[in-house]
Amino acid sequence: MVTIKDIARVLKVSPATVSLVLNGKDKKRVNPQLARTIKETAHSMGYRSNLVARSLKTNSSKILGFISDTIATTPFAGRIILGAQDAARQSGYLILTVNTNGDKNLEEEEIDTLKRYGVDGFLYACMYNQVVDLPESLSGYPTVIIDGSDRKGSCPAVAPNEVGIGYMSTQELIKAGCRRIAFFNAKEDIRAKKLRAQGYFMAMKEGGLPCEDSEKGVSFYSEYADKELAEGAVDLFDRVQPDGIFCFNDIRASYIYAEAERHHLFVGKDVSIVSVDNQPLIVDALHQGLTSVELPHYEMGYWAVKEIISQSEGKKVNDRQIVFPNGAELRMDSPHQALINCALIRRDSCKHSL
Repeated sequence: MVTIKDIARVLKVSPATVSLVLNGKDKKRVNPQLARTIKETAHSMGYRSNLVARSLKTNSSKILGFISDTIATTPFAGRIILGAQDAARQSGYLILTVNTNGDKNLEEEEIDTLKRYGVDGFLYACMYNQVVDLPESLSGYPTVIIDGSDRKGSCPAVAPNEVGIGYMSTQELIKAGCRRIAFFNAKEDIRAKKLRAQGYFMAMKEGGLPCEDSEKGVSFYSEYADKELAEGAVDLFDRVQPDGIFCFNDIRASYIYAEAERHHLFVGKDVSIVSVDNQPLIVDALHQGLTSVELPHYEMGYWAVKEIISQSEGKKVNDRQIVFPNGAELRMDSPHQALINCALIRRDSCKHSL
């Protein structure tokens, strides 16, 4: 293995000079031309820094701990981890990932293990957008919550702009000419359900559209649990006769497709559908491609790492310099809560998209 002394011997300079350059401490201390020569020589000789030695000198391991409840086993986990890894790689960091399966005892064990690896900070990822109580064992460590928020409001966190999802999806249906727009929402007690509903009602109110049929005494807004989806889709068409439907997720949309077919309605012509998740196995498998909102999993992982590195290194991240793919944009909902706007992926299920 090539050492600093080997490079110094080749260039006939002191090991201390080589060390200054390779550790980024050469500014105003080493001639710029010599510094370039040292870097080029180190690269050509295949020099790799000793991470353990560097961590002892800098008091930084350049390692981040990624803790998840059950997210690592979900279809979306890959995008969050990919975003986190890309951001970490750009800054010379490594990520160690552990999955706790929602077991609090195991979580404490894994946190302790990551601490023994000398991690510089923790990424605390949730399976879905929720308010969390951070473990006390994370106190004193730079920490960022992914897909959620801190109940105390003191820990930086990032989540999708759920209100924006509801508003944007409903607006898309309004632009398509829909006037009887139903919201096929979840029934489970989760934040996204309530926040997306806010966006739906906001868009309906702005568009001057009713959220209920007063003559028939029915509401265009409905909630159904996962086990009730088939009967929920039947009930929605029988009660409301909608010409546009905003679905909480792609799974619910697939039931709407089946029910539309039973009513001999053509999706994208007789009834428009907009959904959330943009799951490839669903959106492209349906006979009319499903217009769906893509949740910013990659972007959440990416931003979280940028934020935690800024904490660890004592710098302030410039949110405006972070460029996300798919047109996603970030805004700060509060000093500690970042919300990422989502991209609407248009396909044939909405008339506006044809």
